[in-house]
Amino acid sequence: MTVELPLSGITVVSLEQAVAAPYATRQLADLGARVIKVERPGEGDFARRYDTTVHGHSSYFVWLNRSKESLTLDLKDPRGMEILHQLLADADVLVQNLAPGAVGRLGLGVDALTERYPRLIPCTISGYGTSGPWADRKSYDLLVQCQTGLVSLTGTPEESARVGISVADIAAGMYAYTGVLTALYTRATTGRVHPVEVSLFEALAEWMGQPANYTRYGGSQPARLGTQHATIAPYGAFPTADGKQVLFSIQNEREWAALCGRFLGRPELTDDPRFATGSQRVAHREELNAVVAERLLRSDAEEVLKDLEDIGIACAGVNDVAAFLDHPVLAERRRWREVGVPGATVRALLPPADLAGVPARMDPVPDVGEHTESILAELGRTAADIEALRADAVV
Repeated sequence: MTVELPLSGITVVSLEQAVAAPYATRQLADLGARVIKVERPGEGDFARRYDTTVHGHSSYFVWLNRSKESLTLDLKDPRGMEILHQLLADADVLVQNLAPGAVGRLGLGVDALTERYPRLIPCTISGYGTSGPWADRKSYDLLVQCQTGLVSLTGTPEESARVGISVADIAAGMYAYTGVLTALYTRATTGRVHPVEVSLFEALAEWMGQPANYTRYGGSQPARLGTQHATIAPYGAFPTADGKQVLFSIQNEREWAALCGRFLGRPELTDDPRFATGSQRVAHREELNAVVAERLLRSDAEEVLKDLEDIGIACAGVNDVAAFLDHPVLAERRRWREVGVPGATVRALLPPADLAGVPARMDPVPDVGEHTESILAELGRTAADIEALRADAVV
């Protein structure tokens, strides 16, 4: 029996590039929306060329663009714009993260769209917002990590570091996705249409809530401590006798007492004035870490993990990416699936949110312009029309 996916019947047109907007629209496609990705003729989304590690394709592009249709259009040509407007006339959502000012020059600003297409939900993803002093600035993930102060929190006492994934793009993509879902629900239940706007800066600023509070009201920002937690102790990675590392976390006084008595073999530390509360443990982190480190260096990682698990302490080995790929949770819960890419197949993770009784949609990643002819035919263009558009590089 074929199960209808939750967003079946919803059409999303996306003028997208890089990470943030493609991440938002891929999640809509995961739920069954038809996502028509509009790309530049010939070259397509520039994220296609970030690298060539996945059977000749970009690792970013493969991750972000499954289950979409690719249509190439030159939007500077009136014929290309005419085709786009035909699509928008029947679309439910337009997602775009073009350079600042680009949609305005194309006549696709939010006001113009909502006047012409009252049912269309425009979703705009920008770097720093569409108003304000930085509205015209280009922005990329690492720039936003720097501007929000995230980089100043990440790394070691000696050197700051970027977060190793595109965290600002991912945050913006997630908020755009949930914003579009909310707008679709509101339209369905009330008939009102609310345009959606998300900026990379404001998305990541939301994620900076805890260090913002700590800094504003504590007088200084959290320390940069590598794998140690800045405001909880003990919480971090420690070396073991076999040269590996184990990370564990103490979240409350019950766990602290169990750690002292049953793992460290030092029950008297439970009420030691230096360590009796969470704040005191942070204040005396160096002394505490010395006690913890000495205990871990007496055992191999596997033994440490077993002992900590036995007393109910959250812990884990410190994996590299290769170990993550073979993680038993992903394997035994069957989270990997095969997804087509042009000329090959790849393994991809299922969407994190499982909906009971709803199968995952894991359709192929499209080649540049792979669906151009079928979409144009659907819009009433003949084979001769399409050939003429190709000859003039409009598609």
